[in-house]
Amino acid sequence: MTQFLASDLEHTRQRQRDAHEAHPYPSEAERRHDVLSLKAFVSDNIEAIAEAIDADYGHRSRHETLFAEVVPVIQGLDHTLKHLKRWMRPQKRSVDWLNFFGAKNRVLPQPLGVVGVIVPWNFPINLSFLVLVDAFAAGNRAMVKMSENSRHLTRLLMDLAPRYFSEDKLVFIEETGGVGIAFSQLKFDHLVFTGSTETGKAVMAAAALNLCPVTLELGGKSPAVVCDDFDLRTAAERIWFAKCFNAGQICTNVDHVYLPHQQVAAFVEISTAIVQQRFSSLESPDYSTIIDQRAFDRLVNALQDAQAMGATLVPLLKGEPWNSDTRKIAPHLVLNMPQGCALQTREIFGPVLPVIGYSALDDVIKQINQAPHPLAFYPFSRDKKRVDQLIMRVPSGGVAVNDALFHAAQHGLPFGGVGESGMGHYHGYEGFVTFSKMRPIFYQTRVSGMRLMWPPYGKLASKYLGFLLK
Repeated sequence: MTQFLASDLEHTRQRQRDAHEAHPYPSEAERRHDVLSLKAFVSDNIEAIAEAIDADYGHRSRHETLFAEVVPVIQGLDHTLKHLKRWMRPQKRSVDWLNFFGAKNRVLPQPLGVVGVIVPWNFPINLSFLVLVDAFAAGNRAMVKMSENSRHLTRLLMDLAPRYFSEDKLVFIEETGGVGIAFSQLKFDHLVFTGSTETGKAVMAAAALNLCPVTLELGGKSPAVVCDDFDLRTAAERIWFAKCFNAGQICTNVDHVYLPHQQVAAFVEISTAIVQQRFSSLESPDYSTIIDQRAFDRLVNALQDAQAMGATLVPLLKGEPWNSDTRKIAPHLVLNMPQGCALQTREIFGPVLPVIGYSALDDVIKQINQAPHPLAFYPFSRDKKRVDQLIMRVPSGGVAVNDALFHAAQHGLPFGGVGESGMGHYHGYEGFVTFSKMRPIFYQTRVSGMRLMWPPYGKLASKYLGFLLK
């Protein structure tokens, strides 16, 4: 395992940059080989990856690791392999004038060079390899800085990577103190950061010194809105799958839910039955832990503070509501959430679901739009006009209608935020475009139509202007 220090980073970046300049446009076969090598990297080491992530969490459901990390990556790789040839093909574009002379326009997807990737701890394989597949499909090289909460996985990836890639193609880097700051200050050709909004601001500021373009995948308070025409049990089943998955530690998760006032009591009853059916107790092996003590304490303190301010807490499992030894917190409903409490002002990022009653959809739309644009939005309704109204009036990074999370697992859809929830996209074709310079190329003919515009201007130029201005 190669130990990267802050002082080594620029040397590694320059080595990759030199390799790119020596071979700036990899062939389709070379890119396909890189994508297949990424697939082998994951497929060959599924159990080791699951064990390393479990060790980093303290306990992470193996099934959740496979569902959220391995399966999406394999599917994303297969999607790219299927479409790569078409994505790489130069695009024909219309010639807006002088076209009667036979001039041509093309757009050539040009590799950028070296892509930097800063990866969070919650889905470290998903959020690194789905960036890598797009970057490699576009013909680039990559340096990946892992989270300090992913020690076991980082060291595994650092050990395994040389079996599949040379260091001038791909390296994984451990956070050893000061590495993250130095990494964001490198002169990458593109930088991808997934994490908190505050850290994202610092990353963007550092990248701006190098005029390095950035893709920021942040987060925010993503709402669900359940309309009165939608079956309440179905909505609860789908929302609680999302809210309990990975103990709610998902940037696109349902942060809070709006319900018609008259349905709140029924939602509490239905939610209790659903959660207790899925998890026998807080210690169920299917229920993951909170990542570290600081995150655990933040969630518990937020619950206790909300309760002290007048909220009603409804733990949905029998027994203790949380366990500091195992860092597990039972799924909770929060009723009568007070204004100004941490659950109301900060992204929750845990298995806690505030319920907000409403009388009119217009009030819900107004309330959502008073906050920063969320990364995701989840309307539940069978009424197409009502769904369209909600989609058109509530800006967000992405939308899943009548479910939660699954828009982010569609490789045919771009993934990304808007406003404070992020900027830029990746996944599938949009990822290929993000990591390419879509380079415009104009092909002039043997006889240039530009001759009609050369001075001295006379009758021919005036006639040509008259033709163009019709």
